[in-house]
Amino acid sequence: MSIPVITQSRTITTSRLTTRVLFSGPGDGVPVIFVHGNLSAATWWEETMLRLPAGYRAIAPDLRSYGESDPAAKVDATRGMGDLSDDIAALMDALSIPAAHMAGHSLGGGVLWQFLADHPSRVLSLTQVCPSSPYGFGGSKADGTPCFADGAGSGASAVNPAFAGLLAAGDRGEDTPFHPRNILNTYVWKPPFVPARFEDILTSALAQHTGPQDYPGDIVPSANWPTVAAGTSGPINAMARNHQADPLAFTKVRAKPPVLWLRGADDTVVSDTSLFDLGFLGSVGAVPGWPGADIYPPQPMIAQTRAALDAYKAAGGTYKEEVFADCGHSPYLEKPSAFDAAFHAILTGN
Repeated sequence: MSIPVITQSRTITTSRLTTRVLFSGPGDGVPVIFVHGNLSAATWWEETMLRLPAGYRAIAPDLRSYGESDPAAKVDATRGMGDLSDDIAALMDALSIPAAHMAGHSLGGGVLWQFLADHPSRVLSLTQVCPSSPYGFGGSKADGTPCFADGAGSGASAVNPAFAGLLAAGDRGEDTPFHPRNILNTYVWKPPFVPARFEDILTSALAQHTGPQDYPGDIVPSANWPTVAAGTSGPINAMARNHQADPLAFTKVRAKPPVLWLRGADDTVVSDTSLFDLGFLGSVGAVPGWPGADIYPPQPMIAQTRAALDAYKAAGGTYKEEVFADCGHSPYLEKPSAFDAAFHAILTGN
């Protein structure tokens, strides 16, 4: 099933990837590139794209392993976010865009931490919406030290197999808590909010590529708790702490564009007490055998991001943090007016 669109959709082939790219705004407008998160696709950004100020050109690709991107293109997780960062650069080259404003959500934020490290001069401004920690997702202590060198308990090894199976089956039901429909409506935005285009958003989520090379990716045995670890394929394994070679590389770049960090106060996905982090779930007894806070603490994702941005500021950059009350993991969907006020201000420099 193709994903419905309310913007302009084109298939673009770059030097690295063929994928669906959504566009809105004038062709000669100031470019704004939107990078979606996990269980997602470019579709999630469409209303935000259409609300850009006059004179801006919105561009949103389906990332490798998501949506209507080439199913043969796989993510090498051992490079961390490297493949996805390189894909964004290749898209900019194909579209003859030297630099753009950037906005990333969740996993897409992780991609843009890497992109800023790789291509700082190509970033006019960076808006991070509930981004994954620069240290990845799961399996790291407050200072970024890996809990285990092999990535045990992170990446694919932390994905619920019941959910993964329902996602792979394209199941649109709601009989169990693990149905994609219920995961979105319980965790990705704060209940009772439901996006007006929920069915299209669900369709785009179900278009995520699945299997041991995609989602959730491969799992390897581990001698460490919980006895399995992140493998080497797929975007979720790419977020494992052991695959982040230099998490703070973006703080060391010479060109430092302004950074806007937007998040929901009630986000349960990217949080210091994330309901998707085995360290936190173990600490509350939801996963047996937890080895304790000294060995595998909950990952303080918000605190890690703030510390990294403080380092960015200390090195000459600037950032602003804004928190939306009564809001979950998707502020641009849940609080569009407040989101636009902050987002448009960094785009226009006001």
